[in-house]
Amino acid sequence: MKKIYFLALISILTLSACKTEKKAASKSTKPNVLFIAVDDLNTWISPIDNFSNVKTPNFDRLAKMGVTFTNAHVQAPLCGPSRASIMTGLRPSTTGIYGMTPDNKIRRPENPATKDITFLPEYFEQNGYHTMGIGKLFHIHAPDSIFNESGGRVKGFGPYPKERIVWDGFGTSKSKENKGKYGRTSTDWGAFPENDTLMPDHKSVNWVAERLHRDYDKPFFMGLGFLRVHVPLYVPQKWFDLYPLEDIQTPPYKSDDLNDIPQIGLHINDLPMMPSTEWAKESGEWKKIVQAYLACISYVDYELGRVLDALESSKHADNTVIVLWSDHGYRLGEKGTFAKHALWETATKAPLLFAGPNLPKGKKIDAPVEMLSIYPTLLELSGLSANNTNEGKSLVNMMESDQITEDTYAITTFGMNNHAVKINNYRYIRYEDGTEEFYDHTADPNEWNNEAKNPKYATQIEKMKGLLPKTNVIWDEKSSYTFQPYFVEHKARVNGEEKKPVEVIGADR
Repeated sequence: MKKIYFLALISILTLSACKTEKKAASKSTKPNVLFIAVDDLNTWISPIDNFSNVKTPNFDRLAKMGVTFTNAHVQAPLCGPSRASIMTGLRPSTTGIYGMTPDNKIRRPENPATKDITFLPEYFEQNGYHTMGIGKLFHIHAPDSIFNESGGRVKGFGPYPKERIVWDGFGTSKSKENKGKYGRTSTDWGAFPENDTLMPDHKSVNWVAERLHRDYDKPFFMGLGFLRVHVPLYVPQKWFDLYPLEDIQTPPYKSDDLNDIPQIGLHINDLPMMPSTEWAKESGEWKKIVQAYLACISYVDYELGRVLDALESSKHADNTVIVLWSDHGYRLGEKGTFAKHALWETATKAPLLFAGPNLPKGKKIDAPVEMLSIYPTLLELSGLSANNTNEGKSLVNMMESDQITEDTYAITTFGMNNHAVKINNYRYIRYEDGTEEFYDHTADPNEWNNEAKNPKYATQIEKMKGLLPKTNVIWDEKSSYTFQPYFVEHKARVNGEEKKPVEVIGADR
């Protein structure tokens, strides 16, 4: 009998030792990374603005799992250059990638800033990670062979009905004066298709969920790029049903808001292919557009929930870092239109959330930060050495510390020498011709009053002017934005080129 007890004791001690070794091994194992991009998502989600009582329980769920940055800003208010900045870790003003660039042309010998760059997923692969990706991660999907496993991306932003539901995609650009100067957009809204399984994002989540339940002999980096809430604002009817029209709020709008904007700012905001706020008011479509955008947010929230469910039921639940971000904000009537394409707050601010081992849970940080920080932050959270080419700063210390952060700032660039700086409660915009805008968000959260000439703010303006990028290279030859006449002329002028048609790169507008 004593021998049996002795053997039982040995077995218990052995099992205990094995568990201890397993825990120790788990602690020494580098975490996995789940990298989630949501296209065109502004800050209306419930963990940040909770606009019009938006229903996003899974964004709330992710926020409770980690840290939400309520004041994060993109480095360009346009998909292509914003994503290129995140993936290279460099500012648009450093690379000259101010517009749309083919994924395979971001890194090329002719561009000294990017010719030897290591993209974010590559850095993880070079440090022992198995890399995977599906959907829209770079502008289209990703450069060739960037992932060990690629699920690719469904072309376009469908599914599409046989005929547009509301908007023709051209707007006032059908007039003779504007013919050929503006592209046709995917902007439209309505209930389509019949069910979620017909959405490309649903299929992407299926792909991710299946891989989250696999075993790996090394840590993994998994990228998931949602297509919604990018236009057309089509999702099944059940998502529209969450938002009765009579309960919809519309964003703040002032018809004479642009009267104090410099001429160059008006040129950049010249977007007749997009619905104007005045048209939306007169036609009765404004609430319907907002309803469609909210419906798309709730649909993405549902798909996010499926991802979180898959992760939580997998073996990787306790050892995975999650980052969720969007490539820019989106205006739903603010400043006269429905678009991104601007250096104002509603176009540059976007969600940024982190969760993972050892990070605080349910924490919110209101200090301004940059999406440029995603690259170095993920490296530090994964225990990898810093990439010295990164121009962003890691946010790990800010997330882990209770210290109040002072004087953090964010810079957004839209074309060579057009920049916005966000610091504390102020926004400063300086255009290539030296004209300026300045807003005090404490007194003017909607940026209706340009205070650039107000002597009260002279000291603050000079301080923010000193944060502008010192390097401002000309446009990269392969980067362009052909759907807005200012940028066609701007590139031709600053690069010393003739005004000529430029190759259209993946219509994202």
